[in-house]
Amino acid sequence: MTQKKIAVIGECMIELSQKNSDLSRGFGGDTLNTAVYIARQVDAAQLSVEYVTALGIDSFSSDMIDAWQRESVNTSLVQRLDNKLPGLYVIETDAQGERTFWYWRNDAAARFWLDTERAEEICQQLAHFDYLYLSGISLAILSPESRKKLMALLTACRKNGGKIIFDNNYRPRLWSAKEHAQAAYREMLQVTDIAFLTLDDETLLWGEADAETVIERTHASGVSEVIIKRGADACVVSLEGQPPLVVPAVKLSASSVVDTTAAGDSFSAGYIAVRLSGGNALDAAKRGHLTASTVIQHRGAIIPREAMPD
Repeated sequence: MTQKKIAVIGECMIELSQKNSDLSRGFGGDTLNTAVYIARQVDAAQLSVEYVTALGIDSFSSDMIDAWQRESVNTSLVQRLDNKLPGLYVIETDAQGERTFWYWRNDAAARFWLDTERAEEICQQLAHFDYLYLSGISLAILSPESRKKLMALLTACRKNGGKIIFDNNYRPRLWSAKEHAQAAYREMLQVTDIAFLTLDDETLLWGEADAETVIERTHASGVSEVIIKRGADACVVSLEGQPPLVVPAVKLSASSVVDTTAAGDSFSAGYIAVRLSGGNALDAAKRGHLTASTVIQHRGAIIPREAMPD
């Protein structure tokens, strides 16, 4: 069996989590979470998972790469920039358990991965991958010039027979104006084959709409496979030309839910792991729900490997 390749494009940041006087350090990023959970749920001989970003030459960056490699995520296309550092965010948790996030990422290395000497060579490789996955954050951190390069890469990959997978993950604070985000998303959807969407993000970006309207609009952009993620409610999967599938989530008691961090990222990973291994959309959605329901029963974005569902 020929091994296929998926590249996950995005940013991973240093995470500092503060509760009272205790401070712990970790790493976090939407696309990185997805990459790890895909790699944990596929046969590496069938699907190779590559992470694409830029980091610094600091010890934090080295620790990230070591951790990803231990998760069987390939890092040969991760660039190390000697004049940049990873982004940083701090999570403050108050006495009631409410979390506040603070970010330092304006000059993060990941913003510049398409502006380096290696960028053209990396894009030439990526253009021949079977699948490229990215999120709205992957778009938002780039300059307009870099986004043009990214769109050229995605177009080239599709021309070579590859498929593009996109998670909307809209973060208003990362965009200078909503109109700029809308323009970038329109362009992105025109080169997307599989789209993961949440109604909250769609409402923030386009205005309030129900799942049916969102699905119709997304198919009209040229996307053939649309998945509406709805948290603890059933997801909706629409393959172009077929009736939509409504797939119930795994029901958990309120006391079982410990931390919803990476719930959406892990759902996407479970779906992709099955779908890209030859499974149908129904089984993929069930796996997405199972993965997400397992992740939210543990603290942190990346749960222990031994806690993963069978």
